Amino acid sequence: MAAQFGRRIRKGVTTTAVAAAAVAALAASQAPGVTTDGQGRETTSDTTPSPEEAADGAGATGNSPYYTDLPPLNSPNPAPSASSGTDLSGVAEAGIPATVLDAYKKAEAALRESKPGCNLPWQLLAAIGKVESGQARGGRVDADGTTLSPILGPQLDGNGFALIRDTDGGAYDGNSSYDQAVGPMQFIPSTWEWAGRDGNGDGREDPNNIYDAALAAGHYLCRFDWDLSDQRDLDKAILSYNNSTDYLNTVMSWLEYYRKGTHEIPDGSGTLPTDRSDSVTVRPSPTPPSVSAPPKPSPKPTKPSGSTPSKPPADSGGPSTPPTAPPTTPPTPTDTVDHLEDAGTAQLTAMAGDTFTERMSARAETDTGKAVAKVRIRFTITSDTDTTFTGGESVAIVVTNSSGVAVAPALQAGEQTGPVAVQATVLGRAVKGVAYKATVTERAADTLVRTNTEALTCTPGGEFADAVELKATYDGEAADKVAATATIVKSVLDPTPNDKGPYFKDADGKAVRTLSGLKTDANGLLTLPQLYADGTEGTFLLRVTTAGGATATVTLTVKEAEATASPGPSVSPSPTASPTA
Repeated sequence: MAAQFGRRIRKGVTTTAVAAAAVAALAASQAPGVTTDGQGRETTSDTTPSPEEAADGAGATGNSPYYTDLPPLNSPNPAPSASSGTDLSGVAEAGIPATVLDAYKKAEAALRESKPGCNLPWQLLAAIGKVESGQARGGRVDADGTTLSPILGPQLDGNGFALIRDTDGGAYDGNSSYDQAVGPMQFIPSTWEWAGRDGNGDGREDPNNIYDAALAAGHYLCRFDWDLSDQRDLDKAILSYNNSTDYLNTVMSWLEYYRKGTHEIPDGSGTLPTDRSDSVTVRPSPTPPSVSAPPKPSPKPTKPSGSTPSKPPADSGGPSTPPTAPPTTPPTPTDTVDHLEDAGTAQLTAMAGDTFTERMSARAETDTGKAVAKVRIRFTITSDTDTTFTGGESVAIVVTNSSGVAVAPALQAGEQTGPVAVQATVLGRAVKGVAYKATVTERAADTLVRTNTEALTCTPGGEFADAVELKATYDGEAADKVAATATIVKSVLDPTPNDKGPYFKDADGKAVRTLSGLKTDANGLLTLPQLYADGTEGTFLLRVTTAGGATATVTLTVKEAEATASPGPSVSPSPTASPTA
């Protein structure tokens, strides 16, 4: 029923109120900047820059075809279940196979922990899984979630589809000439190379496994710090998966359906959708069968004596035009690239935990130095580091602009300091690339001050009543996780540790006058451990230094408590003796 309803909508029959409402609901989520491609399919305009274009012009699937069937008008609510005894035969098309549904929900739980700000709903994965593969062909998966047979899209050879030459040597799709979308979530191999995840904990990243593919799809949809509870970000994320407005509308219709309440069905009992995007616009009209006459033999023209040869009539079956060689496929932009050049990348340096302000850029050029647009460039972090691109990935694929330049997403520095190596290559071509070096420096502070000005005093052999608390900042902002060292120094001019006066205690309770390994908290605050005093009186200096050179010197005073004079007994004045008479 859903497939038939979908066909009616696409044929433009909107005379009923139900059909009109459905069209209005789909139109409400139309994205701006829509154009029509050579096959009549709607896509977002190339002139509208967006994060998904910055990541990969072909999306996760290489813009492969997808199923266009729409969901039933009403979601089953409450949702029936196989154990309830309800006949599911009439609603199997809209149900989700048990293992597939479990994979979606596990992926949602994993993303809720690793990227809580994304707000990924499992229903979105279900909607994409429905549109991409009919929920892994109706849940035809084994107990581990791997499809019983490969699910492959058509080869992306440019014949009605995108042109993506082989990038994996046929490892995933078995095709060493062109790429094909693979698995229940239909990833192309070049995207799976960086987006692949191990969702079932077997140590492998397999696009044919629904647990792996669902988790990878979740990370892909969350990679630009999008908040999927925001409709604008949700639209961008879906379009980044397959850059088509029709695709966005179809996914949204299933998402809303699943949000209202769906149901679980046994593995293998789901139905496969029938309408596909690459067949909707091409529907040849049936023609009555006809019996064709056998071809006429080509008569040999005779040359009468003294006359010129006559030209056979057009319908006489005379000699035809000599066959011509089939047209050669014009070279793609990628085919014309000879090398990559650094497009003016500045020095790449950032403090641990910060986002790099400068971004890497590469320019695709021909052998004569001419810029090449619409070429996919892969930026890969090749060193052992916890630094990533924005979104948490180690690989980013960017399409060159009209100037032949691809600008990588910003790097996000991790906590591991030192050099970071990044390599830019042309996707699908073995040509000279560009190597970049970035540097992650330790967290630093440029200012360190006490948070109060109370005098710090103690009696010999006692404990200081107040803790020493300082705040570190960098460029006026709180400097968190900055390393610090505290030392009781000999004097302002002599920073060596003092051998007497106030001290800290180590884990064994022994006196120490230097503490290292200290760090400021999330607000840039540093609270020192308890300070004690030995029997030496005097004024001492505590010096605290941080990475980056910020320094604060605190005065500590050790002295005996001043004795307070107690008042003596009051003495009444002696009476004055009276004179005697």
